Amino acid sequence: MTIALHRLFSALHRSSSNPIGLVRLISIAGVVVALFIQFFFAGPSSFLQTPISTPQPPLPFRRPSPSPAPVQAICESSPHPFLLPTTAISQVSSMSLQDAAQRVAKEFDYPDDEVLKGGKHFITQMQEGLLKDGTSMSQIPTYVTGVPNGTEKGVYLAVDLGGTNFRVCSIQLHGDTTFNLTQSKVAIPKELMIAKTAKELFDFLAKQIELFLKEHHEEHFESHLRRRNTVSSPTGYKDEHIFKLGFTFSFPVHQIGINRGTLIRWTKGFDIADAVGKDVCQLLQDAIDALHLPVRVSALVNDTVGTLMSRSYTSPGKTPTVLGAIFGTGTNGAYVEKLANIKKNLEGKYDESTGQMVVNTEWGSFDNELSVLPTTSYDTALDTASVNPGIQMFEKRVSGMFLGELLRLAICSLYADGLIFTDAAKVAETSPLKRQGEVDSSILSVAAADESSDLKTLRGEMETQFAVREASVEDAKAVKTIAYAIGRRAARLAAVA
Repeated sequence: MTIALHRLFSALHRSSSNPIGLVRLISIAGVVVALFIQFFFAGPSSFLQTPISTPQPPLPFRRPSPSPAPVQAICESSPHPFLLPTTAISQVSSMSLQDAAQRVAKEFDYPDDEVLKGGKHFITQMQEGLLKDGTSMSQIPTYVTGVPNGTEKGVYLAVDLGGTNFRVCSIQLHGDTTFNLTQSKVAIPKELMIAKTAKELFDFLAKQIELFLKEHHEEHFESHLRRRNTVSSPTGYKDEHIFKLGFTFSFPVHQIGINRGTLIRWTKGFDIADAVGKDVCQLLQDAIDALHLPVRVSALVNDTVGTLMSRSYTSPGKTPTVLGAIFGTGTNGAYVEKLANIKKNLEGKYDESTGQMVVNTEWGSFDNELSVLPTTSYDTALDTASVNPGIQMFEKRVSGMFLGELLRLAICSLYADGLIFTDAAKVAETSPLKRQGEVDSSILSVAAADESSDLKTLRGEMETQFAVREASVEDAKAVKTIAYAIGRRAARLAAVA
């Protein structure tokens, strides 16, 4: 079994400093393979067998009151004020910072027996998802039933709406397991992530496609514009003149065809109620048509499906790729399942001859019921303040979007108890530590990598990311201890999947 997460673009893009960006590039290449299969094979394209909150006001980042009453660290954050439950840290005023950090770290322990228990429950929920809809793990059929072999050729467009950025790419498949890729990337404005209407977001996406075509395919694009007024068809284009576009949409959808799927729910900080229940391919196509672009949305895949397919194209071999996994802003996986094991209704048309179909697990919602997932007061606080409480509970313990927030909440509790950033340390009024979701998870990697005696690199990153000046070595040691514990638990949870 090959996990299609790695190395795929290393020859073309040396992106080790940006692993999340690399993962997204991998998934985009897979969309192109899906397009090829869809339009050059007899059956429908498919594959294989065996898913931000409103900017928050600054949170009070307080020292405990001198009152003899028990201290509670309150983080008042609309729309969900939440309380960090006091622990023994608050009750032992003489506790050292390092002792307190060890206690917090201990809360993130996830022992071997719990990992094994989680793995068994994971398999159970996978099986449940194949039987019926409405389960924690959606196990969404993708209608991808064909596997690439590296000989596919052609030029295609692909777009990727993931978490942080929107990418537009054109990819040329050479038919020998190699390809050329041209791409552009733009950050999704936060206001569009919580827009009132779906049209606002999808108009923005279509505009980026137009800008990409003008910049990277100017001659081809201009010839299409000239041709539009001379061709007698409803759209103004002949089919062979239209760019076929694959849409990587990294959110849970109810897919009913290779290029049809209605949004089930948003994740990763998006919250546009108007889009839920609508066909995301049609939303994008409508926005594209409004700009009179010669583009047809021809395939809809999740980023994990794209990851799996791109690996299949570049490394067909004797052992097929059967799993694609994403561990980035969010987390999810797709794998090849036997059609006979998918018992729930398949509404759309698909090629039955392969006897297999790629299934999008949506494992970010594994164990939303919290039957086996480890839970700390910090997990509870994070979930309560999120845009989707009670959903994506696995993702909220594993993915890059949330690990920094768990660290922030832990530091917040230590600070409220007067244990960290004392002495000469200065916490700026605008410190990200005072605002929900503002601590980037990358600092966990910095903390893990800094093995120097004075933790100079980590302290420098704390000044940059936390806006804390003159943090002591003891402060940095505490941050390193907690960051390691959060990251270790996330890695062990990833192993469950």
